[in-house]
Amino acid sequence: MEDVEPRVPEQRGPEDSAALRFGVLGPVRAWRGAELLPTGSPQQRALLAALLLREGRTATAGELIDALWGDDPPSQALAAIRTYASRLRKVLGAGVLVSESGGYAIRIPGGGGALDLVLAQELAADAEKAKSGGDLCHARALLNKALSLWDGEVLASLPGPYAETQRARLEEWRLQLVESRLDMDLEQGCHAEAVSELTALTAAHPLRERLRELLMLALYRSGRQAEALAVYADTRRLLADELGVDPRPGLTELQQRILRADPALAEPSAPLPSEEASAAPVRPAQLPASVPDFTGRASLVAELSDVLTAASGTEGTEGRVMAVSALAGIGGVGKTTLAVHVAHRARAAFPDGQLYVDLQGAGARAAEPETVLGAFLRALGTADSAIPDSLEERAALYRSVLDGRRVLVLLDNARDAAQVRPLLPGTAGCAALVTSRVRMVDLAGAHLVDLDVMSPEEALLLFTRIVGEERVAAERKAALDVVAACGFLPLAIRVAASRLAARRTWTVSVLAAKLADERRRLDELQAGDLAVKATFELGYGQLEPAQARAFRLLGLADGPDISLAAAAAVLDLPAEATEDLLESLVDTSLLESAAPGRYRYHDLVRLYARACAERDEHPPGVGAPPTPCGQRGSAAAMSRLLDFYLATAAGVYAIERPGDRLVDHLEPTEYPGLAFTEGSAALDWLYSEAAPLLACVRQAAGTGRLPRAVDLLWAARDLAESGANSHQYETTAIAMCAATRAAGDIRAEGRAHTSLTHVLLVSGRIGQAAGEAQSAMELATAAGDSFAASWAAQDRGLIALHQHRYAEGKVFLDQAIEGFRAARNGLCEATALGNLSRAYMGMGNTAKAVVFAQRGLAIHIEVGSTMRLANGHYALGVALSKAGRHVEALGQFSEALTIFADHRQRLWEGTTQFRIAEAHIAARRPAQAAQHAEQALALGCIGGDRTRGNVLTLLGRALSGLGQADRAKACWREALNLFDEHGAPEADEVRALLTPVSAA
Repeated sequence: MEDVEPRVPEQRGPEDSAALRFGVLGPVRAWRGAELLPTGSPQQRALLAALLLREGRTATAGELIDALWGDDPPSQALAAIRTYASRLRKVLGAGVLVSESGGYAIRIPGGGGALDLVLAQELAADAEKAKSGGDLCHARALLNKALSLWDGEVLASLPGPYAETQRARLEEWRLQLVESRLDMDLEQGCHAEAVSELTALTAAHPLRERLRELLMLALYRSGRQAEALAVYADTRRLLADELGVDPRPGLTELQQRILRADPALAEPSAPLPSEEASAAPVRPAQLPASVPDFTGRASLVAELSDVLTAASGTEGTEGRVMAVSALAGIGGVGKTTLAVHVAHRARAAFPDGQLYVDLQGAGARAAEPETVLGAFLRALGTADSAIPDSLEERAALYRSVLDGRRVLVLLDNARDAAQVRPLLPGTAGCAALVTSRVRMVDLAGAHLVDLDVMSPEEALLLFTRIVGEERVAAERKAALDVVAACGFLPLAIRVAASRLAARRTWTVSVLAAKLADERRRLDELQAGDLAVKATFELGYGQLEPAQARAFRLLGLADGPDISLAAAAAVLDLPAEATEDLLESLVDTSLLESAAPGRYRYHDLVRLYARACAERDEHPPGVGAPPTPCGQRGSAAAMSRLLDFYLATAAGVYAIERPGDRLVDHLEPTEYPGLAFTEGSAALDWLYSEAAPLLACVRQAAGTGRLPRAVDLLWAARDLAESGANSHQYETTAIAMCAATRAAGDIRAEGRAHTSLTHVLLVSGRIGQAAGEAQSAMELATAAGDSFAASWAAQDRGLIALHQHRYAEGKVFLDQAIEGFRAARNGLCEATALGNLSRAYMGMGNTAKAVVFAQRGLAIHIEVGSTMRLANGHYALGVALSKAGRHVEALGQFSEALTIFADHRQRLWEGTTQFRIAEAHIAARRPAQAAQHAEQALALGCIGGDRTRGNVLTLLGRALSGLGQADRAKACWREALNLFDEHGAPEADEVRALLTPVSAA
């Protein structure tokens, strides 16, 4: 939020805390006493301004419509005027905004002195009287007081032709007042002090001849005749080039008088008394205007202000250090806006002046320190003849001039610390505020601040302040979509909001739709000379070739971030060289360090990086030689990344499942992956890489990388069982099914359906899984992919067991076991034997169920499997429990639980807890059963809502056994809802349980 109290009109007469005051010489504002009043949307403020500038005269509705919309008013313009007037009347109070003669007028209590413009006019008139009376000192003071009422751009951010006309008129009047005051400065001998201000003014208004004339006179009287004549030559050339005219006679006459060294020019006509002249130090005030809609950053504003204030010694003690604060961040994040705002807030702490320079660090030609020092020394009152030539001597003189003064130096847009060091003050009481895209870790003693994007709340508030509360309130969700598409980057939000504010016929939803297209988004974020892409282009243009290549290639990956090892694969570089490049990009603020060894882009920067890759990477057949797989540039980089993920995921799979031959049936890779020696590190990698890995799979759709992407999804199937990544895994599997179908690759499509079947089984959606498993089996058979067909047969057998079709399930499982044996895949055979055990349980043959579960466990132990050994213990535990051997079953479940927990298989942990609860309830231990059932509910289970219903049913039984009938009833009702929702046959059992409880 804005933290600086804006400049307000002074009051004439006794202070009235409830008096209304108005400002138009800047943003249009109104105060009641010290309270800033809400003046509404830009159009509403434009209405208020139109009435205030008539100084009490009535404006008709037609005049106001013309003022706000010109020749293209909306159809409901009159209704809008009435609405704005009604709202303003409520804010301003009775008797201020009045309706008369079909129009409106503002009646300001206390007279015209309550409007800053009227006050400025009175001060200017008084100054003219004082000048006519020969009192130039008083006249200058009055003009300075009048000019101090301007607070940035007149009628800032107001739409409409009337506001534009008045803005130009009042700016012209301000310049006339400045010229009058400078003319009196020169008449009183303040020519040396005037040179700095006139230099800046002539640069801002190069065709204003009166300012040029005053500058020539000031330079001549400062002993700088050559420079004065050079100003005339520059003026003559500029007028000829721009307007095709010669300088006016007064300017030409002044040039001739300077050439003749006219003695009448040398002395001022009314010099200041010597004591006053000597007491008037040069106090530069070079800070740019702060934006009127500054938003957010409250904690940073307070932090930086505290650092500057402490250094200035304004808390009752002398400042002991020269403070340096350095703000770093990507282009468009608001570094300059924040720094200027903080500098204005701290102005009072630096009464000897404020210096400002744009060091052009992001451009092709950064400002040279010696040039900047020359400008600073002149601004501090040093004559050109006294400014030395070398950088070292200028820096030393600069520090000497600042000694004993309290000056704030704002160094904006610095290239690096080397550019900044000579420009820092050297004494206590001064402070420097630096902004840069580079984090200046090598700037000794600097208070470093990394500026991030806005919070969503701050972003929406900034958007609302520019667009207007009415339009945003009507489409809040669309407004949130807009600021999110802008990545909460202040520049992007300001550009988007400015475009919308300038387009009356657009809704917020129209803008949101335009920004939704990622390929067009950066092009849409352009308004006038503000463009997000141009800001990024400056940073990109300064990169070394290796940095630029890394920047654009890393932006191709879709994941939320990227690890150092994955980035090395993208760049095809060693890890050490990759880290050096990435850290250098972090220093330029084009890349962020998400955590040690992990990196990420801001969303808009990623879009720009991809645009650079499309533009700057070698297209096929041009330039760089192809990779071994026949690809160049961007395609080769993404191929290496996919190879890296697939090779590494296959290694993790092999560690977790020794004896499983899946890795022998995956697509081959050319780029290597990481190698792990133990399971914990392997799982750490898999789960930390889940999001970027799955994004890499999805990104392969529509490319020649599709078969490898599908195999990566299969190799990373542990993510489907972990719980945290199940949903993302499922959406990726669905996308791969569609992509392989579109590509006509039946082998890859069958494998994609196998992955989708797996995640559906994990979530308990048996009906959907049945269709996917059938498709997987048919496609694998048609493609001759016998390995995938065996997996599909096992899945169909498991589905049949869930649907209580045990004999059919046995047929599919026997088929799967035969296929796994033929492929010598012991681990998969062991898993299928565990499922066959469940088929025999369903058919009532518990003895055979125990035997097949024992066979499966024996194979697990033989091949030395780790995580899947837990499945063997689990399957035997279920069979033993069914056989009534509860103590033995609990031993098996305990073994399984330990392994599942070690391998972070949360859903399997929960499922095992459920089975332990079953064993306890069968052994008539309801308290233990309830405890384990509660843990199962907390962890979640394989099988989703259907298994949750079973857990709730069991928990109800345990609670009923403990005499807690009401809790039991609640559990059964929730279970019944779940079963009914999924059409599960267990619903009838729960209804039977609920009936006697209800009767009781």
